[in-house]
Amino acid sequence: MEHVAPPWMPDELTLDRVGPMTLIDQIARHIEVAITEGALPPGGRLPSWRDLAAQLGVARGTVKAAYEKLIDRRLLVTAGSAGTRVADPLPSSIVPTIASVSERLLPPDALYRSDEPLVFQLGVPAHDAFPATLWARLYRQAVQTTALRTGHSDSRGLIELRSALASHVAIARGIECSPEQIIVTGGFRGGLSIALLAIGATGRHAWVEDPGYPATRLALELAGVQPVAVPVDDQGLVVRQGRELAPRAGLAIVTPGQQAPSGVTLSPERRTALLRWAMESGAWIIEDDYLAELHLSGRSVNALASGAGADRVIHVGTFSKTISPMVGIGFLVAPLPLARRLIDVATWLGAPPNAAVQLALAEFLREGHYLRHLRRTRRLYSERRRCLLETLGRLGIDSAVPAALSVVVPLPDGFDDQKFVVEARAAGFGPAPLSPWFAAATSSHSGLLLGVANVLERRIERDCRQLLAMIGDLPEGGERSTNPLRATGLIEAHGKAHIRSV
Repeated sequence: MEHVAPPWMPDELTLDRVGPMTLIDQIARHIEVAITEGALPPGGRLPSWRDLAAQLGVARGTVKAAYEKLIDRRLLVTAGSAGTRVADPLPSSIVPTIASVSERLLPPDALYRSDEPLVFQLGVPAHDAFPATLWARLYRQAVQTTALRTGHSDSRGLIELRSALASHVAIARGIECSPEQIIVTGGFRGGLSIALLAIGATGRHAWVEDPGYPATRLALELAGVQPVAVPVDDQGLVVRQGRELAPRAGLAIVTPGQQAPSGVTLSPERRTALLRWAMESGAWIIEDDYLAELHLSGRSVNALASGAGADRVIHVGTFSKTISPMVGIGFLVAPLPLARRLIDVATWLGAPPNAAVQLALAEFLREGHYLRHLRRTRRLYSERRRCLLETLGRLGIDSAVPAALSVVVPLPDGFDDQKFVVEARAAGFGPAPLSPWFAAATSSHSGLLLGVANVLERRIERDCRQLLAMIGDLPEGGERSTNPLRATGLIEAHGKAHIRSV
C-alpha cells in the first residue's frame, strides 16, 4: 500500500483581525512564504478548506479564497480527490528563492558528506568490509530487548555498553578506568561539547594542531573559545611553540595516536612535554583518538589517557571511522578529578544515543567481533593505500605521500582545491581539500586528501585517471607528462610521511 504523506499544517499562524491586511491575504501570504522557504515542497499537500478554517477560526470561504489566489498565481494546483497541492514544478521565479534558502541553511560540512560513500572520500569506513548481516542480527535482538524496558536509562549510557567500553579501552588503548568513568555520547562532537562545558572553556584559549581538523576550530569558536594554532612537525604538536603562543591556554585538543591529517604519532618526548604543561598550568588535554585503532604501520601506541598524567586528559573516542558515522555513538573517559562535573553536564545537558544501538554495540564489542573487524580492516586499508600510491606513481604523481587512511596529493600554488572538490563531487568523487586544515589557509597549502577506505583495486586506475584528467594533469592519450602536482614544499617524506608546519 502506497504511503500518503499527511497534509502540511501551519505551526504558527496568528491572524491580525484588526490590521489593514485582509484575512484572505494573510493566509495566502503565509502559505507563499512556506513555499518559498521550502517548508512546503513542490507536490506537497495542503489541508482541506474545512481543516485549516477550523484551526484558524475563520470561515471555510476565507480559506478557499486564499487558495484560489495562489492557484491563480500558479503556486497551487487542485488535484481532485488528492486535494490541493503545491505546484510541481513551481514557477521559475520561485525556484531561486528556495535554492537560496536551502544553500544558506546547509551545515558547514555538507560539502564533504553524502549518504553513500564516494570514491576517495575521507572519514568513512569501507562500505564493502563491514559485517552488515551480523550487525543487523545484533541490532534486531537489541530492539526486542530494549522494547521491554520502560524506565529511565543511566544518563551516562547503558551499563552493558559502558562495561564493554571499559574493557575495550583497557586492552586496545591501555586506559585503566571503571565503567563509572565512561560517558556514552553522540560521537566526537557530543563528547567535545560535554568536555568544553565541564571545564568552563568559554572565554579561554585552546591549543589546536596546525594543520588540524577544521571542524574542531569552528566548534571552539561557536563555544566562545579562542583557538590558537600550534604547528605540527614530524614528532607531532610542537609544545614549546604552544607555550610561547598561548602560555595561559586552558586546554589543548590533540590527535596524538594519528595526527589529522598528517598521520604522525606524537613522539614520547612531546607526550611528556604536553602532559607536563597540563599539570604545571592546570590545563586540560582533550585527546581526540582519531584513527588510533587503525594504525597501518605497526601497533598503535597507548593513549595519552594511560599512565602518568592521565588525570589531566579527557579521552574522546568514536566509532564513526571504524563502524559507521550512521551508528552515531562515541564515548569519553572521564579523568577522576573531573568525573563528577562531566557526569553532571552529561546528565542535564546531554543525551545518550538510542538504547538499541548501544546494546547492539555492546554485544559487538563483548563477543570480540569489533577487534576482529579492526584486524581485517587494517589489512584491507593497508593494501588499498599501497595500491593507490603505486597507481598514482605509475601515472606520474611522484609527490603523493601516505597520511593515515589517506594519500596526500600536493597541488601547485594558486590551485583552488576547494573549488575543485565541488567539481569532483559532481563527478562522483569525494576527495577533501587540504587547505582548510590550515588555520591560515592560503593557495600555497593547496592539495587533495584521497581517502583509501573505498578505493577498489578493479577500478582504481580508471578512477585515478579520471580525477587527474579533471585537474588537467594527463593528456588525452594518458601518457606520462610533466607533472604539475610536484611537491610544493608543503609535503615532505622523512621515513614516515608528514606535513610540514608553516
